[in-house]
Amino acid sequence: MPAKSQPTPTTRRNLLRFSLATLALIFAGCGGQVSVVKNTPPAEKPVVKDATREELLEKYNSTAASIHSLNATVELKPIAGSKYSGIIEEYHEVKAFLLAERPAYIRVIGQAPVIGTTVFDMASDTQEFRVSIPSKNKFLVGPVVLERAGSKPIENLRPQHLLDALLWPEIRKQETVLFEEFNDEAARYYVLTVLRGGYQTEILRKIWFDRSVLEVARLQSFGSRGILLSDTRFSNWQPVDAAKPAPGMPASPSTPQFPRSIRIERPHDDYRLDLQIAKITLNDDIPLDRFKLEQPPGSDLIRVGESPEEKQSSQGAKPQGAKQ
Repeated sequence: MPAKSQPTPTTRRNLLRFSLATLALIFAGCGGQVSVVKNTPPAEKPVVKDATREELLEKYNSTAASIHSLNATVELKPIAGSKYSGIIEEYHEVKAFLLAERPAYIRVIGQAPVIGTTVFDMASDTQEFRVSIPSKNKFLVGPVVLERAGSKPIENLRPQHLLDALLWPEIRKQETVLFEEFNDEAARYYVLTVLRGGYQTEILRKIWFDRSVLEVARLQSFGSRGILLSDTRFSNWQPVDAAKPAPGMPASPSTPQFPRSIRIERPHDDYRLDLQIAKITLNDDIPLDRFKLEQPPGSDLIRVGESPEEKQSSQGAKPQGAKQ
């Protein structure tokens, strides 16, 4: 058989040009760019600290017991869907002056930025809450223990919800507390689960500790049948300067810490609110009369929690001695 002829240099150059042209057409059809996929390693979680169940119980109870009262200036920012947004959405955020004292006293005065007009004035004690809304000429009064949501969004304002996020209840020795670890994509936690006894054991509270700093990052409170009453998140813990010790508590050699960012969510009240604390002092003596809120003259009184029959009865009731 005759030997195959070898391609000439000119033929080889033509083949190379044809191959390069073909590759150029292929890349042009794909947008002219070559994508290189890189495997990006996941972000590392913060270095964690270790603690025992007993150490966390002591830390939580020490923090709860060390705060008897607080006086703070905060910014309130409603989140979409919150029933607070119906009151303060037009201002986007409200500057508030907040007083709280154990066992259950709180006063919150919200003002519009710049002009300083009062948007709301709320107070609560161990028995009753009161809310004044000047722009709507409404004055709401209701029992603290009220669980039934009002028929109108305005009737669901509860100053004691803020109190629950600021002054924590201590964990009693007779309460059963479970201890566990929990990890997610962003952080690692220790979780203390406080149980409610009785006929049927239920979850009372869950306390989440961020293991990177061993500070409380989240508090969840539950009602009967496992209902999630509140879900509060804490961040940006900072020292509180010149804080007095709470009554009956020894002076601590370390500077107390308090979170500057608090997010409160109460899903069954359609309540979500951000608190940014600008200034705070702890354990000052606050006169009880600063927690009193009287009904403004001429405002409409709304008794929250009354049934339609009760409201009709209270509105139609005649003063004693009146003619029938």
